[in-house]
Amino acid sequence: MAVQEARGGADAPGGGHGGGCTCGDCPHGARTGHRRAVAEFLLLRDGYAAGQGLPAAVAHSASASRQWVSEELRQSAERVAERGRAEGEAWLARLWRWTVCTVWALVVALLLVQTLTAIGAGWTPARTAGLLAALVTGGALTAASWFHRARGGVLAPVIGEDNRLSTSRAVAAVWVLFVGYAVLVLAGRLAAASDHAERDALISGLDLARGAGIVTVLAVVCGVAVLVRRVVGLRVLGQRLQKVRADRPRAADLLTDDAGRGTFADIQYVVISAVAALFAAVRLARRPDQLPDLPWGLAVLVLVSAATYVAGKYAEGGRPVILSVVRAREAGDLDAPIRTGDDIEIRGAGFVPPGSQGADRLTRMVVRIGAVNVHVPLVPVPGGFSNPTDAVLTVPVPVDVEPGRVEVQVVTAAGVETNQYAIDVTD
Repeated sequence: MAVQEARGGADAPGGGHGGGCTCGDCPHGARTGHRRAVAEFLLLRDGYAAGQGLPAAVAHSASASRQWVSEELRQSAERVAERGRAEGEAWLARLWRWTVCTVWALVVALLLVQTLTAIGAGWTPARTAGLLAALVTGGALTAASWFHRARGGVLAPVIGEDNRLSTSRAVAAVWVLFVGYAVLVLAGRLAAASDHAERDALISGLDLARGAGIVTVLAVVCGVAVLVRRVVGLRVLGQRLQKVRADRPRAADLLTDDAGRGTFADIQYVVISAVAALFAAVRLARRPDQLPDLPWGLAVLVLVSAATYVAGKYAEGGRPVILSVVRAREAGDLDAPIRTGDDIEIRGAGFVPPGSQGADRLTRMVVRIGAVNVHVPLVPVPGGFSNPTDAVLTVPVPVDVEPGRVEVQVVTAAGVETNQYAIDVTD
């Protein structure tokens, strides 16, 4: 499919756009341009992996052909990254409409539920207050979506600095919206109450003794959101955590790490918080005259979940490290010391940060050999790359490296430096 997309792109109607157009109505806009660039890159990579497309001038030299292939892939990967960023910006600009539609769909769903449950029981002032609170909340979220329409609408506050959805901010936002909605329901009932005793009962429904559990949960999840942002920022600045920016946020970010793998800390935090919020919503529906009295057992469960999430943030990541450097040896080569022009194999861990598996990120990796910066060459294989990998890098020793004892250091795509490892280079 990727090959057909790449071959048929030039003949497609409207191909003059070239994928550069970012208007939402154009069928050859940012999304089409990105898909076409990806297809062309995959076609190029798999062709080079099969040994096709090499110029005769470099085919006789393994080192020259590898360098030429790596440079061609780098240029193609940069085009993919450029189109990916354009697609992400266009997607965010369109997202605010979807968030507004989702908000008002929830309001309509609430109206339908209240109408169905009112059959037989009759319409009550509590139902009116709940509907009015939903209209006020929906209006506020719509206004916020408009002012943040270039950053995803309602989702703008929960998008992190790395352009991914933040789990801690999303959970905190859900609890803030729910508690705000519950207070609006009480305020609506208080405004409509005419009896003095009824007004006193509604005001007493806001007593801390009744809402201590939900207030504690709200304070903790908001504190976790602030703490996690601080922890991640300090760890990135201290080079103890590697972060790369995503092209656009995805819903899966709430449950996965930067590499797209599901993480236990995030999953359990989202699941337990969702269950507790659902329980609180049922309590509010059953007792709309007071704040939802979240049982302390459930509140403590949310607190334990939040503590687990914070501990997971402290434990994730780590600084990349070089464990050893050896001379790369091909079949038939004699054992020998490292000389200029030889390939060296750098073994370690953490060379490829989560989320940087794309070719445009891999081409940013650099190995310092003495005073010389060597860009890590991309070695394509069917379906991916054999170099670089998270545990092994292979780079040539340039002729500019002076013989003697030199230091080797890796700089990852996230800009984090490894430890220095000394090797001896002979004439």
